Amino acid sequence: MAIPDETGTALSIRNLTVSYHNQPVLWDIDLDIPSGVMAGIVGPNGAGKSTLIKSLLGLVPTLSGDVAVYGRPYAKQRKRIGYVPQRSSVDWDFPTTALDVVTMGLYGRLGWLKRPGRKERREALEALDMVSMGDFADRQISQLSGGQQQRVFLARALVQQADIYFLDEPMAGVDATTERAIVDILRRLRDEGKTLIVVHHDLQTVRTYFDWLLLLNVQVIASGEASDTFTIDNLRKAYGGQIALLNDTDALMFPASKVVR
Repeated sequence: MAIPDETGTALSIRNLTVSYHNQPVLWDIDLDIPSGVMAGIVGPNGAGKSTLIKSLLGLVPTLSGDVAVYGRPYAKQRKRIGYVPQRSSVDWDFPTTALDVVTMGLYGRLGWLKRPGRKERREALEALDMVSMGDFADRQISQLSGGQQQRVFLARALVQQADIYFLDEPMAGVDATTERAIVDILRRLRDEGKTLIVVHHDLQTVRTYFDWLLLLNVQVIASGEASDTFTIDNLRKAYGGQIALLNDTDALMFPASKVVR
């Protein structure tokens, strides 16, 4: 089914279904995410959050569905897309430096047969400086802390100069300083007109970080502006159990058996 070019829409999804071992992981997803927003994807374990991003990027097979990026098929828009995977999915023992990792983000523009030169090296170093990792350019990635590794992968996405960025739990397992730095960078990109689509697990920061929100649990529970979507009723539908949404000075409370990821 063709997806129309909708003015102001960064990502359009129609009838997306993904199944593992005959078990639906995502079911009949219809979604439109506007351009120029910092969008959070939130839901319980097993909700299909990471699978959604991977299916959009062609990293896992789908049973059905159509995806358009700025009104055109994903395959024709690859160069406009940046991706930061989960840190746990990366082989950090691979013998390469931080600068090499960031330079890999330029191959989509260069092609795999052309070697990066001085211009590309300068761009990669500038991206490392943006995430405060310029002094670690020649450091082996295995020697970096978790937060530093995450910054390097963010720099790799930045050097692509994409229009839409997919980030799979970029704040997971990093220290508070790194988390603030990542959020500041993402906000700056949003303010420049970029679109950020972020899988996120910490419900206490949803209101602070995101201006657009998708609540997901295999199906779309709710989507839209965060102020309208992040409600106790929608959270109950997504997470089940007893959830108390308190005022801004309090926290979101979950039963001990609920691990929110």
